[in-house]
Amino acid sequence: MIVSYLILCLLFQATKFASALFIQKSKVLPTTLKLSTCGVQINSLYGEGGQDIVWEAMRQDAAMEASREPLLASFMHGAILSHSSLENSLAFHMANLLSSPAMGSTQIQALFLEVMDKDYNFGTSLRMDIRAVLDRDPAVKTSPDVLLYFKGFQALQTHRVAHWLWKTGRFTLALFLYSRANTVFQIDIHPGAKFGNGVFIDHGTGVVIGETAIVGDNVSMLHKVTLGGSGNKNVVRHPQIGNCVLLGAGATLLGPIKVGDGAHIGACSMVLEDVPEYSVAVGVPAKIIARRNIKDQARDSPALTMETNQLLNFYDI
Repeated sequence: MIVSYLILCLLFQATKFASALFIQKSKVLPTTLKLSTCGVQINSLYGEGGQDIVWEAMRQDAAMEASREPLLASFMHGAILSHSSLENSLAFHMANLLSSPAMGSTQIQALFLEVMDKDYNFGTSLRMDIRAVLDRDPAVKTSPDVLLYFKGFQALQTHRVAHWLWKTGRFTLALFLYSRANTVFQIDIHPGAKFGNGVFIDHGTGVVIGETAIVGDNVSMLHKVTLGGSGNKNVVRHPQIGNCVLLGAGATLLGPIKVGDGAHIGACSMVLEDVPEYSVAVGVPAKIIARRNIKDQARDSPALTMETNQLLNFYDI
């Protein structure tokens, strides 16, 4: 009992130390982050003097929701209002969702805080992912909904932590988080997969993404999307998805194919070959049925509008 108590005390102190780092951390944006030209831009995330626009809006919404629903007031306070930063709030909430007999919530919270402190791109990716859901999903009513209830977003943030662990050689821990996310969210994203910023996973159930897959900036995908592999180990064997791509529900893409920027893959399509940029591919096997005019390529991407039933109005067949 004494040993267990000492371990808990040490973990608590580690969590407090990591949290303190975020309070002191500068809001200067990372200069190494590369973004596509569509979708959410960095200058919409922070105000003058480094004001955290996303976090401030979430706190205001949480306070309003707490006043509207007294039964959830304690929950809103514990998950959002009692924290000093968006990172702290995310770490606390995800730790409660992912905890298990193998690793308690305090340990997972400390792990999330450690990774977010060391990965300087994480904060921007986190905020762009929140904005992506708010901008593209009409089912979202307030910003706390994204953090608290939307499992596509939650699985993606867990993957970002697992991916950093994978990159730094902590493979066993990365696979543990991957397994927990798979169990809790029913979303299977290998920790080796690479994701851009502003990614929106709608619903998310049944999504499977393999180890060498690459997903670009401002991509939107729906449930049961598969980015599957073909080939042996130690080679790129999964799809590479460009920026501003929309992957419809149930779409399956297999092998080291490339999907160009602004493309749309129709629901339940089987894609086995490269898809040119600004194209629509549908069917089994998928065929290119339309392509956007050059003059129309500046229009909002289908990944941003989510208007899957009106795409042909903007394309040449």
